Amino acid sequence: MGDDEIDIRGVAGIEQAGPEMLSFLSNPKYAAKAKQSRAGAILVKQPIDGMSASMLISADPYLDFARALACFYAPPKPIPGVHPTAVVDPSAHLGADASVGACCVVGPGVRLGCRAVLHPHVVIYEGATIGDDFLAHAHASVREFCRIGHRVTLQNGVVVGGDGFGFAKQADGTHYKFPQSGVTVIEDDVEIQSLSAIDRATVGETRIRRGAKIDNLVQVGHACTVGEDNIICAQAGLAGSSHLGKSVLLAGQSGISGHLTIHDHAIIYAQAGIGGEVPAGALMAGSPAFDARTWRRAVAAFPQLPEMLKTLRELKRRVESLEASSPQTDTKSEEQT
Repeated sequence: MGDDEIDIRGVAGIEQAGPEMLSFLSNPKYAAKAKQSRAGAILVKQPIDGMSASMLISADPYLDFARALACFYAPPKPIPGVHPTAVVDPSAHLGADASVGACCVVGPGVRLGCRAVLHPHVVIYEGATIGDDFLAHAHASVREFCRIGHRVTLQNGVVVGGDGFGFAKQADGTHYKFPQSGVTVIEDDVEIQSLSAIDRATVGETRIRRGAKIDNLVQVGHACTVGEDNIICAQAGLAGSSHLGKSVLLAGQSGISGHLTIHDHAIIYAQAGIGGEVPAGALMAGSPAFDARTWRRAVAAFPQLPEMLKTLRELKRRVESLEASSPQTDTKSEEQT
């Protein structure tokens, strides 16, 4: 809707966009900003009165904006080959068109898929197996014998397969380290963002299933399972042997106690502390967590508690005053009469 002859040369946010740029509006509460925008065109879910920019009607403006952004921005693509400063063990196998950057280390028996890209200082330990179109940014590490699928991205500083936190307390109070003999398995189309750690299992495996997206500074403990298409936001933590079903969302700083299951499509609010099993589709909030709808009512009431307590004390004082001033009835005398 509007001028269909606009030449779009870039994309930007509503406030930054200029006359030759595309922007988007996914939340109606920002409609006032959209009306003031200088953007040439704006992706919207439905027409908005008073919009000066041309409108492109979209079922999902946010998704379509991401697709448009991909048309205008392409990250640098390293040239295939091995940098002279990289160390690649002779027994390692590199797929066609793989790129190994400066100061990388690729250990014995590693199998690296086609078109894989290792940016500088990436380390792949012995026996790791990695699929096609793998992308590892600087200082990411994949530990020994871990398995990674196709189209996986590790952002800067990610550690896949670090030791799980397993120690047994001895009679003298010292701690005996459990050997971490298991592995970490990352399935296809997973992205793990900066400085997150996916621990290997003590025995068996830790598994991140297809399509999961893990934000910065997330801790996934040993022997956990992160389900398909999960979203785990920054600073969330999963204790060992936590199991997440399909399409679970963990908001920022949420914490999951070990040896429990969060079932499909559950949503865990920010800073929630989960200490028990969560049923499918549940909304959980608070610490310890309970139903988010009840939690919202409780949080709304919380600021009123001081005044409510003051009122309760005043009512109690009045009741005690009335009781003290009321004439005392001699029940025994009445009965004798």
